[in-house]
Amino acid sequence: MSLVLSKATTVLPVDDAERARHFYADTLGLPHRGVAEDGSEMFGSEGGPMLQLMPVKDGMHSEHTTLSFEVSEIERTVREMEAKGVTFQDYDLPDLKTENHICTTDSEKCAWFMDSEHNILCVHENITTVADYQL
Repeated sequence: MSLVLSKATTVLPVDDAERARHFYADTLGLPHRGVAEDGSEMFGSEGGPMLQLMPVKDGMHSEHTTLSFEVSEIERTVREMEAKGVTFQDYDLPDLKTENHICTTDSEKCAWFMDSEHNILCVHENITTVADYQL
């Protein structure tokens, strides 16, 4: 068995599926694929990775980043997303500091925000390439 070429689906818990669908479709611009039998909202491009927004009753959400989108120009992406109403998180911690909502490390630039259901999401721009890492 090999999962290397398997299409992956990220499943995020949501309290309000309709509110979440509007956030992901209208604010983030992800293509909506429809609603599954269990009420989950499905997003993604044909043949690409999928996102499933699964309604939950317990309101349990992760305290960590649940989904990150790789972008090529993070500063521009942050500005465009802010114009659509996305609020980015700012941090001033010993090992994590943002400037203009963006944290820069040796390998990437990241900016975090919450979806309509309080899931922590991220946009990131790689500074190094996979070839730069020793595997």
